[in-house]
Amino acid sequence: MPQTKQQPNVVLILADNLGWGELGCYGGGAIRGAPTPRIDALAAQGTQFMNFNVESDCVPTRSALMTGRHPVRTGAMQSVPAGLPQGLIPWERTLAEAFSAQGYATAMYGKWHLGDKEGRYPKDKGFDEWYGIPRTTNESMFMDAVGFDPEVVEVPYVMEGYKGQRAEKRELYDLEMRRRIDEVLTRRSCDFINRHAGKTPFFLYVPLTQLHFPTIPHRDYEGRTGKGDFADSLVEMDARVGQIIDAVQDGGIADDTVFIFASDNGPEYRRPWRGSAGMWTGTYHTAMEGALRVPLIVRWPGKVPAGRQTNEIIHVVDMFPTLARIAGLEVPADRPIDGVDQSAFLLGQQEKSAREGFVYYIKTELRAAKWRDWKMHFVWEVEPNAGANHLETPYVFNIVQDPKEESDVNTTQGWVRGPIRRLVNAFQDSLKRHPPVPPGAPDDYVPSYIMTSPTADRVDRE
Repeated sequence: MPQTKQQPNVVLILADNLGWGELGCYGGGAIRGAPTPRIDALAAQGTQFMNFNVESDCVPTRSALMTGRHPVRTGAMQSVPAGLPQGLIPWERTLAEAFSAQGYATAMYGKWHLGDKEGRYPKDKGFDEWYGIPRTTNESMFMDAVGFDPEVVEVPYVMEGYKGQRAEKRELYDLEMRRRIDEVLTRRSCDFINRHAGKTPFFLYVPLTQLHFPTIPHRDYEGRTGKGDFADSLVEMDARVGQIIDAVQDGGIADDTVFIFASDNGPEYRRPWRGSAGMWTGTYHTAMEGALRVPLIVRWPGKVPAGRQTNEIIHVVDMFPTLARIAGLEVPADRPIDGVDQSAFLLGQQEKSAREGFVYYIKTELRAAKWRDWKMHFVWEVEPNAGANHLETPYVFNIVQDPKEESDVNTTQGWVRGPIRRLVNAFQDSLKRHPPVPPGAPDDYVPSYIMTSPTADRVDRE
């Protein structure tokens, strides 16, 4: 269908395990041994969000992005009982399905991690075409691991799939392909843009594999910085994003394209690929600010204010209803949607975010809640797998005064426990009214409730 001004293209690039402190525009770049001029320029051309919050790790954030629902509702979590299906059940409606229903061409090139079998691949969940990996990047290390036996463990492949057809295995996903994959994803993304620019409105989702471990660069970037593989990989990622920016520009569609760059969670914590959360403490798999808070940049010339930085809270679940409002998509009305429409805030029509806080779960356990300038921890774990301490009296931190989360303010600012408790209680009441999808639920699982109200529960915003 011909593109109209009411149907902007959307390009959404999601970096993997990119911490808040890696990019130059967030205080990293050159001091990390890796200048990031293309992403820094993108930030200057659009709005840079300093308080964008995600889920604890890869699977839950991708689930939240695709559904607008916290993963404790969808059952899409990192750890699913052995032998049970992973990712999203078919009943869940994705952002890609909403775009497709509105006549958009849709494509995904990259890491899915929301289902690794027929019926749950990207081509089954709203994408016309897909090329990438169904699970995650560290599988590229399997073949070189001590004692690896392909007779008992599935050999990982890069896959390709088209709507209505079975997905096919393509390249073996070994360490050499791990180095090359982001170049292939970028090339395919640019080709997709070239095919549709000015002809058909499109949604392009590019979940790159950098900087997930093993954080090793394409051979063309190996040794580029002289600062090691991690810095070389960051420089490569910046260049790949630049190539996609150039494809949009060369297609003459920059003014008609919402260009989004974000990360899925806090930095990589495994050595020797340790990342940086900048001024915050912690890495992914924790409830520390370094896990929650990651880069988000949005450019839409003439629509999204350029050169703006904001510290207002937004959450990854907000992406679905916000893009739905911008592109005229339908948001499901038969289930709770945790995201809020941030389009007025994004477009500079209001100064404040449409939300003040959110709850934070790891798997099915409530770990923390964030509200305005404060965060309350119910479980304390600074480093992944360091031992979770379930607190009898929750810690409360003022994140503005104490970004490292070192000084409990229960004594002097304890009044904030009231609004935070109300936020938590409202969300937990919603879980009782609308029971979550169990992790590992089969394809035919449908929740026992069907909402009749056209609006979702407002449980995670105030």
